[in-house]
Amino acid sequence: MTREVLAGLVGKSESWLKAVEHGRRQQNPRLPILLQLAEALRVRDLRELTGDQSLPVRMFTGSGHPALSAVREAVNAVPIQPSGTVQPLTTLRARLDAAWRVRHASPDHRTALGELLPDLIRDAQLAAGLCRGEQRRAAQALLAEVYGLTQMFVAYQPASDLLWRVADRALIAARESEDPLALSCAVWFLAQAHREAADFDAAHEINRQGMAAIEPYMDDPSTELLAMWGALSFELAFTAARTGDIGEAWRHWDEAAQVAERLPVGYYQPWTSFSQVIMKPHAVTVAVELRQGGESARQSDHAESVPIPSRPRRARHLVEVARAHLLQRDHMAVLGTLQLAYQAAPETVRYNGYARRMILDLHETGPAPVRSPARELAGQIGLML
Repeated sequence: MTREVLAGLVGKSESWLKAVEHGRRQQNPRLPILLQLAEALRVRDLRELTGDQSLPVRMFTGSGHPALSAVREAVNAVPIQPSGTVQPLTTLRARLDAAWRVRHASPDHRTALGELLPDLIRDAQLAAGLCRGEQRRAAQALLAEVYGLTQMFVAYQPASDLLWRVADRALIAARESEDPLALSCAVWFLAQAHREAADFDAAHEINRQGMAAIEPYMDDPSTELLAMWGALSFELAFTAARTGDIGEAWRHWDEAAQVAERLPVGYYQPWTSFSQVIMKPHAVTVAVELRQGGESARQSDHAESVPIPSRPRRARHLVEVARAHLLQRDHMAVLGTLQLAYQAAPETVRYNGYARRMILDLHETGPAPVRSPARELAGQIGLML
């Protein structure tokens, strides 16, 4: 990662970062900045940055969900020599559809998914192992999607090994299915994993390869495949924004917006949230990642009350709006928006690193009027102060 990219990810200048690297600052950066550096560099222990007493990053980024171990056991229990009774694929499809609905409708979506995923993972793995012929391909497509949903549960938890396992297995299952829709889903999730690990080149290349693989099917695509094409187009924009490429980021956002206009009004893709309604929130994300303060504020004004049907996605959007307010140094707006995000989906705020850092920063260095309510919100999400 270049110094320019790392500095941009934490909102600092290259000269500031160089001074830190060469020990020309008398004191270490404050804790919120250290946590941003730790997340960008995927450091698990702040001692690796400071050389001081060990302080695990998970104290500030959150511990694992109580259901994480059960989900891990189910993923790891993939049968080498499968045996048992396979549920009809129509039944598995209905269960998976219900799990997606629960994921979007529940304020505590990880808790709701944690009750459903272990059995769903085991049953999908068994079906993929025992079905034959066309049924096997259909079962593999279902399994790839189950792994994608699992990745959403695992994300932002201290389980990076499990996240990579399900992301890789999803791609393998999607290839076995020979289903372009399953492949696009797996590619979308894997590209996200690489981007969150700050491997931007890999995220971009996987994204590109995935789009090239499904391009032959785009002459007359289904609504679902068209939505995935739009979602992958936006992922290119997101990755470009993370690397500070302004032109590419907005160009790919425009491409995704054009795809969204071709979708039916009211359509909402459950895996990616891609839809017409999501493009304004996506614009906020691009502007925030590019650290375009004025543009992010303008986009936030347009998108703050967009009626996103998914509660966790609505909460995540509000976290992005809070980041936009932070670029403008509007601390009261940051706090108010984070409180709205918590009302929409508490578990989204509880596990979101940006939200946790902003709340910590408001409590420690914010104006006096925001410190007490920030402390209250910190207690609600289990943040140690």
